[in-house]
Formats: sequence, structure tokens, C-alpha cells
Amino acid sequence: MSKTDHKTTVGKTAGDPAATGAATPAAKPKATFKDGGEKDGERVAKVLARAGMCSRREAERWIAEGRVALDGKVLDTPAVVVPPGAVLSVDGVPVPEPERTRLWRYHKPAGLVTTRSDPQGRQTVFDNLPEELPRVVSIGRLDLNSEGLLLLTNDGELSRRLELPSTGWPRRYRVRVHGTPDPAKLASLAKGITVSGVHYGPIEAALDKVQGANAWLTITLREGKNREVRKVMEAIGLDVNRLIRVAYGPFQLGILEKGEAEEIKASVLRDQLGRWLTTHEEERPTRKPVAKPTASKPVPAKPTGSKPATGPASRHAPAPRRRPA
Repeated sequence: MSKTDHKTTVGKTAGDPAATGAATPAAKPKATFKDGGEKDGERVAKVLARAGMCSRREAERWIAEGRVALDGKVLDTPAVVVPPGAVLSVDGVPVPEPERTRLWRYHKPAGLVTTRSDPQGRQTVFDNLPEELPRVVSIGRLDLNSEGLLLLTNDGELSRRLELPSTGWPRRYRVRVHGTPDPAKLASLAKGITVSGVHYGPIEAALDKVQGANAWLTITLREGKNREVRKVMEAIGLDVNRLIRVAYGPFQLGILEKGEAEEIKASVLRDQLGRWLTTHEEERPTRKPVAKPTASKPVPAKPTGSKPATGPASRHAPAPRRRPA
């Protein structure tokens, strides 16, 4: 959905209350934003993405599977706007309000698939994340045998933005290949290459060292299509036997251990995302009606001998991670 809602103006007809003199229905409630502005509700897929439940595309699949309901009614189309005050749920569990946008670096080990659930029963990234992480989605993917830096976020809209090639963020990989790299073929990748009818944009490929029958390359690309590095290397006669992503845009794998996750500081995130993040946060709806002012009530006296609760038991425990089936 764009920042401005486009509404269709319909001319008055015989059935229009304004034309017949009938009472005009109450205006549709508005969603309230942090900056005090108002806006009609948001598309259901965007609400799910903003809450970190899934990507917009995955939300459409959930709706097709009958897993999403609005005020108790199962949805059969993603062309639905969630108005303020409505209850949206997935598998019967209410969707939480979106929190501030957060981002983590995660060192993905080889042998995990980057998906919420796997039909083949293989271990997934989300089955092996540190317990302290909230529900997150990945920014892009690394295939089963790839390892290295995977960015995770609690905001599906951020995931969508950073996956787009138009963002211009380079993905850098250390790649071990079997075979003898041809410097001319590596250099030609800078002009792009078409493999099996699929065109891949410019790729920077540099030979680092040769180890017996293998060689290490540093490869940088900006599109990140499905299995791009493996397919392109195969097209120039090289077989990838190890692939490690070491950077995604300004974020580096560094010395992060396999299986570890580390949150990127909010100040760093603001520096890298700039105006987009500011606007994104300001437009985050509460999806709750604004409470009307009420008359002040006297504060009841505390029972004699009562003491305020202190210690860990008095804090709100973090909500457990939910993983849709």
C-alpha cells in the first residue's frame, strides 16, 4: 500500500443517502499514527508483515490456506483492509501490535534451510535460533549447504525493502570452487551473464588463492537470485563446494560464531536506513481506537502492610515465540 490511500469518488445516485435525504451512516473509524495523523486501515498482508509474522507473499499463502481470520471470520482473499479496533488472528492466535523495527546478524550454519517449516522435515534456521529472539523473518535466504551472514528482522516490510535489487546493497561471498578459474571468464561476469534463459546482472569475481584442485574466490553481486552464485560458477566450468556469505550491504559477518545472533544497534540502523526508517516508524498504526478522555477517579488506598512488587517476578515476561504449523 502506498503512503497515500487512493479512494474512488462515486457520484450520487438514487440509492445514495445524501441524495435521498436519509441519515448519513457514521464515518468509518480511522487508524491512528504516532504523528497524530489518521489513515484508513492497512492491507492484511502488510499488517502481518509489519508484525514480523511473515512476508507479504507468505501472508497471501496463509490466507489461501484459511489460516487468517478478521474478527473471527476466515479470510479467503488478501484484498482486505484491517480497520482500527479489529482483531486479526493467525491459526486462532491474535496478531501482536508491531514493535519498533529491529535487525539481527545471524551466522547460519550449513545444513539448515531458510524457511519457517520444511515439507521434507529438515532442520530450519528458525528451529535453531537463540531462544531470546522474538519472532523474526529472514532478509533473503541462504540455501541448505550455504553458510554465513543471514539478516533477521521483526519487520516484514524491512525484509521486503532490503531484498529488492533497487536498494543497491551488495552481497559478498567467499566461495570455494573445484576446478581451475579462468581469469578472463571471471572478468567477463562484470558485464552480466545469461544462464538457462535467466539473466544475472554484473558480478564481481576475484581469485584469492589456489589450494590443490580447489580455489577460493571473492564474489560480490547485487541481485541475489535463487542459487545465483552456484549456477553462474557452473556456467563457467566451476563447481562450488563451499559458499560463505560474509557481508550484506554494510553489515559484516565478522567473528560471529556459527549459530549466534547479535542485534544491530538502533543508532546504526537509523544511520543506514535514514529517512525510510523514520517515515516507516511514523506511519506505524496502532490499529486500536483512540481512547476517549474519562473523568478522573480517586486512586484507591493501598491495603495496610502492602509492599510494591519488586524483582524479576514483577516484570512482564517476554511472549513465547509462535511458529505457525
